[in-house]
Amino acid sequence: MPREWQIQPGLTQHVPDDLAPFVEWFYKQPEARERFRWALRDSLDELLDGQRTGRWAYQHLTKTEKTYLGTAVEVNLTKEFAIDNGADLDWSIAGLDIDCKFSKDLGGWEIPMEMYLCADHGERSGRADHAAVLTWMDDDTSRWAAGIVRITDERLRWKRERGANGDRVRAYNRDNKRKLSDGAKSEVYWLWDGLQTDLPTNLLRHLDLETRKRILTARSPRRRSSSGQQRVNQLFREVQDRLIGRHTVLTVGQQDDAPKRARDARIKLRPEGIVVLGHQGSHPHVARALGLPEPIKGEWISTSLVPVSSDDERPKFSLDGQFWARSCGEELLHPVPAPDLPDGRESDWVNRFGFGITS
Repeated sequence: MPREWQIQPGLTQHVPDDLAPFVEWFYKQPEARERFRWALRDSLDELLDGQRTGRWAYQHLTKTEKTYLGTAVEVNLTKEFAIDNGADLDWSIAGLDIDCKFSKDLGGWEIPMEMYLCADHGERSGRADHAAVLTWMDDDTSRWAAGIVRITDERLRWKRERGANGDRVRAYNRDNKRKLSDGAKSEVYWLWDGLQTDLPTNLLRHLDLETRKRILTARSPRRRSSSGQQRVNQLFREVQDRLIGRHTVLTVGQQDDAPKRARDARIKLRPEGIVVLGHQGSHPHVARALGLPEPIKGEWISTSLVPVSSDDERPKFSLDGQFWARSCGEELLHPVPAPDLPDGRESDWVNRFGFGITS
């Protein structure tokens, strides 16, 4: 993050009158912040296309793909919020034109001539000083931000011309675009109080190097090359007690049908004492009883189980009279086959459970 553009979480800002219609519009949208951060996540994941390519980091994108990321962000936000087209710019919000800009670097947004008034631009000048939604994310640190600013000629970068006079001239790039000046940072109204630190996690990106290597190179003893199902099995072995999403399973497996990969891993890992919980049947109830996050559709969570007595103080559940809790310490060295947890209709299994498993 450039020092001049460092922003903090928890900012308290006055909403400028000219930006109020846009700010109010976003704040009135149901769960706007949640939808916004997921639109950013989905935009990057679409370009990574992990199911086909196995890629899991922004750095794996080609130069062309990195350039297209801004377009993907605009398209996904447009769809997510059903934003109308503007008369001259990308969007119309609250009946007013506004553009959407993305940059991987805070302060790096490139502004075209048609966004602001400038007599020197002649016919290429904008019809007004338009507003822009500024978007940014950093997948390496799970940070993101969204702000709104009014673009003006003076808020964009200038430079000193070479030569004796050193005249002040506009700092265009090769496409006749300019970046916001460092001084314009104070003119940006940051939505949701500034810096956000919860871009949906890229699980593979944030694993340690050795763990990720074991997952991505997992293979059957009888095969020389890595196997998609073996990689998914290893994923659930290595990453326990954390929610794992569909996109991660597809990227690791590089195969269709993430639910099938998870179901097959469930069968393969049960003899090792590991259960893979999904969103159906008894699974969310078991997760809750064990104190784990509850998976929703498209999510799974694995954990190692051990049979325990009824007076064991750990969070636990009982199935057919046997209590089970999460393994710890030396118990992990001597796994016992995990129970086959039913995932069908509740009426078929609810009477088999006890201790916290309720309808």
